[in-house]
Amino acid sequence: MNGPGSRLAASRSGNLRLGHTMVQVNMAAREITVKVVYYGPALSGKTTNLQQLHAWINPDSRGKMVTLDTTDDRTLYFDFLPIQFGTAAGFAIKIKLFTVPGQVMHKSTRKVVLAGADAIAFIADSQRSSASANAYSWRDMEANLKSNGIDFDAIPKVAQFNKRDLDDVKPLAEIKEQWKNIPAFPAVAIRGEGVLETFQELMRQLYRSIDERHEFGAKFGLSETDFLSGIFQILDPDSPPPQEVV
Repeated sequence: MNGPGSRLAASRSGNLRLGHTMVQVNMAAREITVKVVYYGPALSGKTTNLQQLHAWINPDSRGKMVTLDTTDDRTLYFDFLPIQFGTAAGFAIKIKLFTVPGQVMHKSTRKVVLAGADAIAFIADSQRSSASANAYSWRDMEANLKSNGIDFDAIPKVAQFNKRDLDDVKPLAEIKEQWKNIPAFPAVAIRGEGVLETFQELMRQLYRSIDERHEFGAKFGLSETDFLSGIFQILDPDSPPPQEVV
């Protein structure tokens, strides 16, 4: 090998791991498994995003959503939602969706949940009063990724600015200027607005990242169109139409 991340690495079970990512490919079963983490400050809407996706996804394509929370409905450890869909190339794509607890006291837990992540959706609170909490969570995410040996700059990321229905939120133009290098979406997750758009763009970024580094499409015959079409097929046709990226 030219390096630990330059080729496909095979495990004893016959699974393939793509370089430094935790993307797992089981060639015998024709399965590809990825891990996606929803990160952000406490009460920003991470769990709400997963709950909305759970409601929209065809029951045959999703597992049970597992939530470990406290009596005040704050996530204590994580939420977990497994989903699966097929592609025209004959692969089964398994996506493991996680959230992290946003409270400052659970920093060690966030690091554990973030380990092996392939992509991240950063869920921010749009209110000006939450700016410092958003900034702290972003820095915390960067530190935890580095501690886990994950390249902060390379990992696919999108941002969602939730709670657009509340008072004193940052204007979208200001958000666009501050987050110009990262796809960002306005959202009111409790009403489902912006949730699907955030997820779809993250999946697009994830595919392109894997394909760029490992020639994913050429090696497995799985194009970006096939990958994204598989996602669309498991979603409720009455889901809201896509919004423009901020």
